[in-house]
Amino acid sequence: MGFLHEGHLSLVRESLRRTDFTVVSIFVNPTQFGPKEDLQEYPRDFEKDSALLEELGVDIVFVPDDQEMYPEGFKTYVDVTDLQDKFEGRSRPGHFRGVCTVLLKFFTIVNPDIAYFGQKDAQQALIIKKMVRDLNLDVEIQALPTIREEDGLVLSSRNVYLTKDQRKAALCLVESLREANRLIEAGEKDPQIIKSEMTRLIGAEPLASLDYIAIVDLENLDPLDKIKGETLIAVAVFFGKVRLIDNMIVRNKE
Repeated sequence: MGFLHEGHLSLVRESLRRTDFTVVSIFVNPTQFGPKEDLQEYPRDFEKDSALLEELGVDIVFVPDDQEMYPEGFKTYVDVTDLQDKFEGRSRPGHFRGVCTVLLKFFTIVNPDIAYFGQKDAQQALIIKKMVRDLNLDVEIQALPTIREEDGLVLSSRNVYLTKDQRKAALCLVESLREANRLIEAGEKDPQIIKSEMTRLIGAEPLASLDYIAIVDLENLDPLDKIKGETLIAVAVFFGKVRLIDNMIVRNKE
């Protein structure tokens, strides 16, 4: 959605490295924002984004407007049922419907061989892969590792909203995930104990307001009774009006 940072650019570089033609779409997609979310305030800097992409050697920057993507009378949407309604989708009803709809349009317009996404949005990556399989789309989906600041905070366009104190407080996301990983490596297999410790750490930060912690199976996003196999641990926290997400994938040796 623009306001590019190193996380976005890492995807671009991988495309440039692996393919012979790279298209970058920039579109603040209105259908993935809820009525009380930050569509109008979402940071935008197309001039800077264009300069960064030109310097990297991107072939095309595709920048449609709302009317091009959703002309008058538009009535067709894409739902990936069940998967889209869990944790992040439950907190943001309709979000993944908007994501999948605009991505299907991008895939049919651009017709890419490979599309690159960030693992920071782990649920989104899983849902996109499911949509591609279910609809027999001829595109390979690559989810690349999350890019972080030196202190561990995940890169996000919304980080620019944070005050200095909120920026410091936001480290409780990655700290809670690191503690979850430490517990699992020490042999803890009870998700409730892990979730309780993460909740305690986040709750100790006065500027943080927990939205959710999800400890789920990486394939179907179902909650786990016991840590096993590939586990996704995802967390969302508010700092004032700023909502940040982070996650970690744990591959537990049973």
